[in-house]
Amino acid sequence: MKPWRVSQGLALILIAGVISPCALYAEPIAVDARPIVLNPHAPGQTRIGALVYRGGLNLSSSEHRFGGFSALGVSADGKRMISLSDRGSRLSADLVYDASGNLSGLHRTDLSSLAGLDGRTLASKNQADAESMSPGVDGEIIVSFERQHRIWRYLPGQTLPQPLPPPAGLNRLDSNNGIEALTLLDDGRLLAISEGVEDAKNAIAWVSDRSGWSPLTYGLTGGFRVTGAATHPDGTVYLLERYYTLREGVAVRLVRLASHLITPGAELRGVTLAELRSPLHVDNFEGIDVRRTPDNRTFVYLISDDNFNILQSTLLMMFEVLPK
Repeated sequence: MKPWRVSQGLALILIAGVISPCALYAEPIAVDARPIVLNPHAPGQTRIGALVYRGGLNLSSSEHRFGGFSALGVSADGKRMISLSDRGSRLSADLVYDASGNLSGLHRTDLSSLAGLDGRTLASKNQADAESMSPGVDGEIIVSFERQHRIWRYLPGQTLPQPLPPPAGLNRLDSNNGIEALTLLDDGRLLAISEGVEDAKNAIAWVSDRSGWSPLTYGLTGGFRVTGAATHPDGTVYLLERYYTLREGVAVRLVRLASHLITPGAELRGVTLAELRSPLHVDNFEGIDVRRTPDNRTFVYLISDDNFNILQSTLLMMFEVLPK
């Protein structure tokens, strides 16, 4: 397996612009984007941990394929986003900001479908459960799937995906505990982290090199499990973790990890930047991306998977990370 090497700035542009050829039957859809505050009980609150809330949206649509978004990509200039769902759909939209630079709406929303190896739409949940994505060296988008665990790459201008050699042991994971986080590191390697099982102390992970995949582990604490990852242009990896119980509901936290710690055989442990739980606006966040502005500010975007459940919501939220 050759390493995936690409500059991070190019990678973010690729995420926004090159995913389209891998999708089928794109069509405009109407999406209602209702602005939300961070804390409905304290509308003036904007600070949580090392994050400053920079706007959020509750997204909904009458289109039956809308929902289940588990992977997120935002262009380097913050103007465009895409998101992949666990039913094989791809949402694309322009991001709109208010005069203060806070996320305030969406324009030009369309929905399409990922293609399978036969060039057709991924028909079943078993085939279509996309959970994470990352850019690659040749301008491709690399997507990991659950249930039928696999990693596919979608090259620019091509509809058909190309299977990538999977990490050893991936096929032994439970159908719903596959790769939840996939990100291109600043040195061209790929980091893949599985969701892990309930009450486990570690989740299995892998990092790529010229000879293939090497295993490592990701430390789990407090009942949280990994649901997404993104790499900052400075090499820092931002990880999204989720916690859920019927009694306490859902909580998420954002964790920062230095890339030099990601070595074969390591046990990865990051630093928690913030934890979001009730009464804050929070849902089943699974998609994450990060970008840096020309004046060296860092913005993190999160999207939630509503599981096509009327009791859940599709939330798209933006935060600014305070300087270290």
